[in-house]
Amino acid sequence: MRRRIFWTLIALNLLLAVTLAARWTPGGGENTAVAQVRRPADYIMIPGDVNGGSTSVVYILDTTNGMLGAMAYDDSQKVLTTMAPLDLSRVFEIGGGGTGRGVGGGTPAAPHSR
Repeated sequence: MRRRIFWTLIALNLLLAVTLAARWTPGGGENTAVAQVRRPADYIMIPGDVNGGSTSVVYILDTTNGMLGAMAYDDSQKVLTTMAPLDLSRVFEIGGGGTGRGVGGGTPAAPHSR
């Protein structure tokens, strides 16, 4: 009986020593779990008004992931409407098929004839 308890305690001590060594090594334990945790996004919320309407809009810019969304509350119907998020990196790509206005892209406008 004493012999079985003795060997059980030795096995338990070896298991604890291996666990402790794994936590203190640079690649093991909590270090790998912390490296896999994703950072929460940073948001900027900008209030705005809709031209020709009584609805106000809140633009939501996710600066970490480069996404833009919007939410509007319709007071008459008591409904919160949302806009599907836009990927801003695709919007601001060079040569992304813009309207031709502004800096960097598009074709020059044809001269007007009168």
